[in-house]
Amino acid sequence: MDERNRRAFIIGGLGTIAVFAVLFFAVGARRVVDSLLSADPSLIGATFALALCWLAAWSLMLRTVLAALDVHVPLVKSFFVYAGAVFANNVTPFGQAGGEPVAALLISKVSDARYETGLVGIASVDVINVVPSIALILVGVAYYATTAALGSRLETAVGSAVALITAIVIVMILVWRYHDRLVERLPAIVAPRLGRLGLERFESDTLEADLRDRLGRFFENIERVATDRWRLAAVVGLSLCGWLFQTAALTVAFAALGYDVAPYVLLFVIPLANLAGAAPLPGGLGGIEAAFVTLLVPTTGIPASIVTAAVLIFRGAIYWMPVLIGGISVSAFGVRAVR
Repeated sequence: MDERNRRAFIIGGLGTIAVFAVLFFAVGARRVVDSLLSADPSLIGATFALALCWLAAWSLMLRTVLAALDVHVPLVKSFFVYAGAVFANNVTPFGQAGGEPVAALLISKVSDARYETGLVGIASVDVINVVPSIALILVGVAYYATTAALGSRLETAVGSAVALITAIVIVMILVWRYHDRLVERLPAIVAPRLGRLGLERFESDTLEADLRDRLGRFFENIERVATDRWRLAAVVGLSLCGWLFQTAALTVAFAALGYDVAPYVLLFVIPLANLAGAAPLPGGLGGIEAAFVTLLVPTTGIPASIVTAAVLIFRGAIYWMPVLIGGISVSAFGVRAVR
């Protein structure tokens, strides 16, 4: 890890500690600990089991997308590869934006695919996951609005989410519409700057042509995924299953503390809270937990200490378990690659 990355990691870690400190001070750390100690162990285990189902569903997404790109990964290995991708997302700032390059490198090493093919694979999974999340937000909020008035906090969160997602979609449409121009002109802009970095891997007279070739293959691979309708439908279905497994996991986490939460509330709270993963914190750690508490307390009426305890159980299954599994996977795949 170079000095700049080490500094960013330390700053992100300190930010995470600060967010958790404020959160525990606001809700009462002692009450949260007491709630956790009173949780039903069997239901906590069920929460982790449902999280494994989520991880399996989205690993099948990745395997299906890679198959559309003629990259074939065995079923069990795809699970550990995706866990490694989640690990990369969870330990780098800015969530998927920080972890995707690492995940793409992992895919390319495990499957002998080109780096840009691995990048298309993991990026496609992340982008496709947005589609069911939008539907869940709209359905959940619409149903919630028929049972209770939308508070200003929820209106702001939903409005911000819709605006952010709309902006992302517009950028994606523009990039795709003008991708031929990007392939033609971007390498000429980027290549000279990379060449001046003084790094051996960038010292090449053919760098501009190499970048143009890689960028062209990148967009060709995206087109292959987008035009394979049957696989695309299967991938969207697996994405939806993953979101529903997360919803079930959080429902069970609340049940472990003796509380029932309407699933339609969690349908829109989970994707909304995950938007905090774009914060410059490792995997959004701290920011996502705070977002969950901020959204769940007014929408459920459950005490903040109970909500925080349930969120910590849920995040233990969704965040920390994949970090453990993925970290071991990355280490194991890395040893094989070195050998």
